[in-house]
Amino acid sequence: MTTALAVPARWTADDIPDQTGRTVIVTGASSGLGYVTARELARHGAHVILTARNADRGRAALDRLRGELTAPALELRTLDLADLDSVHAFAGALDTPVDVLVNNAGIMMPPRTLTKQGFESQFGTNHLGHFALTGLLLGRLRAGSDPRVVTVTSTLHKSGAIHYDDLDGERSYSPRGFYAQSKYANVLFGLELNRRLRTSAVPVRSVLAHPGYSATNLQSSGPTGLLKAILKVTNRLVAQDVETGALNQLYAAASPHARGGQFIGPDGRNEAKGHPTLVQPAESATDPETARRLWDLSEQLTGVRYDFTT
Repeated sequence: MTTALAVPARWTADDIPDQTGRTVIVTGASSGLGYVTARELARHGAHVILTARNADRGRAALDRLRGELTAPALELRTLDLADLDSVHAFAGALDTPVDVLVNNAGIMMPPRTLTKQGFESQFGTNHLGHFALTGLLLGRLRAGSDPRVVTVTSTLHKSGAIHYDDLDGERSYSPRGFYAQSKYANVLFGLELNRRLRTSAVPVRSVLAHPGYSATNLQSSGPTGLLKAILKVTNRLVAQDVETGALNQLYAAASPHARGGQFIGPDGRNEAKGHPTLVQPAESATDPETARRLWDLSEQLTGVRYDFTT
């Protein structure tokens, strides 16, 4: 992991440099962390492409942003990361360079369901959808200026593992366990992407970020039953606000200090709250062989192969 250039103390969205002329894609931008990320980058001059799975919620977010900002450069496109056909259609419709891709969208701890292509929904959406999207957009990113990919994960990746013998939870499914699997996959992917970019001398940065425990609609839209009730209470009593939680991915997306291979998370106790700082992934997630195995599997499952030739 790259650890050079420490994060400035108490970094905030006011520290984002001018983003004029930059094109940014933020997945899952209709609410929560994605909405704040899109708003702050647009506030600082970026042309932001918001993606949303639900077109109505996407339009509502776009209207809200236009009401909050002065002359923002915003664009809305539909993208369902649980459907690889939608990922291909979205990527195929882009015809301009991309400077930043923020892989933010996700689902959290729902009952067991499958994506259109038959993958467990959390692994399929949170990891495979973003793996495919990043690979399909790599050429657009390479044409960008100081391009970077920001992959948003969670501290729960530390309890995750890839269930190769039951990847889709057909034999045994736990909402929390399979969420942790998807977030562990995010970390493996982000670090392996950085390794491959550096080895190939491709000038794109791969940066990881996590929001700590931030109050978003993930805790209410995915879980059911007792888990949903518990998370509703902890959102009110324990979680930090989404504005602070989004700072970590904003730093990764916009700070000139951010470097490929870095992992940005809150500086508070147990990385639950606070301002951005450098944090460390689970040790097992730094193993190149583990990452290569997941990478090969992800290429096989999505049919997307990355072109790192220079």
